[in-house]
Amino acid sequence: MRAWLLSVALAASASTASASEAETARDVVEQGLVAHGGQAFVDPQTLQLTGTATFYDAATGEVRSQADDYRMWREFERGRTVAHGADGKVRIIAKTGERTLFEVGYDGETTWTQNGIMPKQQADAYWANNFGFGIIRSALDAGFSLSIAPSRMVSGHDVSLIRVTDPQGQETLFGFDTESGFIRYMAFDSPRGFHERIYDDFVRLPESGWVQARSVTLLYDGIISNSVLWTNVRIGEPIETSVFTPPQEGSE
Repeated sequence: MRAWLLSVALAASASTASASEAETARDVVEQGLVAHGGQAFVDPQTLQLTGTATFYDAATGEVRSQADDYRMWREFERGRTVAHGADGKVRIIAKTGERTLFEVGYDGETTWTQNGIMPKQQADAYWANNFGFGIIRSALDAGFSLSIAPSRMVSGHDVSLIRVTDPQGQETLFGFDTESGFIRYMAFDSPRGFHERIYDDFVRLPESGWVQARSVTLLYDGIISNSVLWTNVRIGEPIETSVFTPPQEGSE
């Protein structure tokens, strides 16, 4: 009887701890979303970023190329449920002078690069390596679960690590600055390796309250891949349809 009562007590204690952990994790995410601009951050509709980028050789760490004109256009879909798959619409162009280093786009169905249309299987793998941050906007939605991971330091700042699990079971780690609530870290397993992003140099847009990390560093399996410095941010503004129009088959 005592053994049975003890097992019941332990089970109840574990259940309470789990509930408390989930509640704490939710509090951290809620506070982080508010810190980043609240509703403007959760449902921005569109995002346009302009800046520069540096790309590194994975074997040597040497600079492989630099883009003095690096641009991204995003059109979001509210209610995203897949953490590491393509969603909404996106286009990225990296240029040095008049020379295009690379281009990639997605119109909701088709993925393309400067070389033309990308086959779906290849495209799915590509986006699985790159999409992940935006799922934080859905983290409080039904079907998602949140849990606490061990806290750590990121760029000299204490962060609370939260594990966000989407309805398909895909996990993403988000690191929230314990003082500001800003997202300083994100990580997930990808086909290319363990992908991490480190965010810094935050700026708040005066009208919307949106907070943007101007500095973003991307790593795979601990090796730096590229770094981006965003210098211009626009949210919620209409984007020309042509931006997300893929090239015609056979066109150059």
